[in-house]
Amino acid sequence: MPNYIKRRAPEKAGSIAAALKMAESEIRFYREVAPEIGIRVPACYRAELDDEGSLLELEDLSAWRQGAEPAAAAELLRSMHDRWTGRAHVRWPWLRSIGTGEELVARLYDETWPKLAARSLPASVREFGERMVGNVQQAEAQLLDAGPLTLVHGDASAPNLRTSPEGEIVLLDWEDVSAAPGVLDLAWHLISSVEPSRWPEMLAAYGPADGLIEVLPSTMVQGYLSMSDWPADSEEAAGFAARLEAGTALL
Repeated sequence: MPNYIKRRAPEKAGSIAAALKMAESEIRFYREVAPEIGIRVPACYRAELDDEGSLLELEDLSAWRQGAEPAAAAELLRSMHDRWTGRAHVRWPWLRSIGTGEELVARLYDETWPKLAARSLPASVREFGERMVGNVQQAEAQLLDAGPLTLVHGDASAPNLRTSPEGEIVLLDWEDVSAAPGVLDLAWHLISSVEPSRWPEMLAAYGPADGLIEVLPSTMVQGYLSMSDWPADSEEAAGFAARLEAGTALL
């Protein structure tokens, strides 16, 4: 089977991708972090970054099933978080820090909300969404109180996990790798990928989740932005609305 080739053009100045240094972060992840990370990630054969953009040649895992069972995903994330608590930001000082690019995200959310507000949304989802207008940076600041820093994936949603026929799980797409409280990965997997009836299962498998309430507002902002990418009448948008509603119930 041929390897998977991932090419990115240079990031546009002023974009969120440029502010977050997404391409550089992923290249450095595969060069520096992947050999030590302690969990399954794609094997990397080339990782290059120059004026033409970035290029990764990775193990092709497209034949594996997308996503993972909630409990298994929770255990994988927990093992990574525990391994690197208090160490990741020291070992790799270049890891993205809390608050990077928050002004751009806040502006994007405020611009996006009117389009979402025109949709039919659960009452609690509408109320929380309105409350976040002008307050996204405050939500980001709460991450500082959510727990010790560790290595986080940053986008641990189902499309970025694969499960082999034998049950082995791999985490893909490390553009958002960061130093942040581990519950950030947990919260995003819940909001992005797990039907609310299975949240207790994932929370039980992850174990103590101190800081979850602190990271939920920021995570839910990402959920609203992701929901806006889908047509209002789509199954994907309905799924986000249901998960956001479950999130509001925890706050």
